[in-house]
Amino acid sequence: MSSVQLLVVAEDEGEMRLDRWLRRRFPQLTQGAVEKLCRTGQVRLDGGRVKAADRVAPGQAVRVPPLPDGPPPEPDGAPRILSADARMIQDGVIFMDQHMIVLNKPPGLPSQGGSGQGERHVDGLTGALTFGYKDRPKLVHRLDKDTSGVLMLARTDRVARGLSEALRHRAARKIYWAVVAGVPNPKQGSIKFALMKAPGPGRGGGGEKRMSIPPAKLADPPEAKRAQTDYFTLWFLGSRLSWMALEPVTGRTHQLRAHMAEIGHPIIGDGKYGGSAAENAGDGWGAGIGGEFSRKLHLHARSLAIEHPVTKEVLTFTAPLPDHMARTWATLDWKEGDVPADPFASIR
Repeated sequence: MSSVQLLVVAEDEGEMRLDRWLRRRFPQLTQGAVEKLCRTGQVRLDGGRVKAADRVAPGQAVRVPPLPDGPPPEPDGAPRILSADARMIQDGVIFMDQHMIVLNKPPGLPSQGGSGQGERHVDGLTGALTFGYKDRPKLVHRLDKDTSGVLMLARTDRVARGLSEALRHRAARKIYWAVVAGVPNPKQGSIKFALMKAPGPGRGGGGEKRMSIPPAKLADPPEAKRAQTDYFTLWFLGSRLSWMALEPVTGRTHQLRAHMAEIGHPIIGDGKYGGSAAENAGDGWGAGIGGEFSRKLHLHARSLAIEHPVTKEVLTFTAPLPDHMARTWATLDWKEGDVPADPFASIR
């Protein structure tokens, strides 16, 4: 339960209805609760009684009574969201304005539902991200279940179209951080193997993978799609493992994982593309490094730069490392500030 608060209306909140202003500030409130607080005089504007439909003006003071803690209400038809999940997804917000929301997606949480993904995923938790809006925000791209990092959602259909268009035309720049087995040679370059679906070992081909196709043989399997990943070795430990910056020039499913495995340097913790934990086609190290290191996938969408679809300002979003990767960085004494935020800038 919170205490009494006296909040000042910001410049960009002028002419907003009081009920919408309150629900944006306090997403746990239902519309009925807001109307009751106004009707009983518990919410006041510049000391006076007010109706839910009244509009606020910049500089006005809104008295807010003690409010209960809790998750935001669930939009009609949305799945029930447990309070722990609501807090988890809200804690992941690293940017929000009236047009878009940017999350730091935790590892292990799928972006969307689907075969084998279960019922708990980002798309199913967007009811906790309405923050006073009537409609739930919409995913405009995805990350693999075990990949963490920057994930964008649009708060309106118009913004969703704008962000999707920017991603489709490669007007956004994504940089991933990964730990891979061995040390690539050369330490900087591009991987241009095409990718195509390959059936997995599961029943009916479940657990499908992406197979790499050399550029010269691209025409042989017509279903293969061109793919390019630029890579830059930021730091390395002897010949055993490397801290990599990876930039997907194209955006194919499992692209980074399949490409790094193809050149003999699978991403640490990648059970699908990493082969055995003890060996690979590179320099003798596999996707498991043992010791104090986590067995989880070490792949993180570190940053994303994109033009805001409304303001046209170029924004760069950066996501902190997940706990298991932060522990690896601490064990190896790697410091995030010791490497350039965009190592590819000097070669463009």
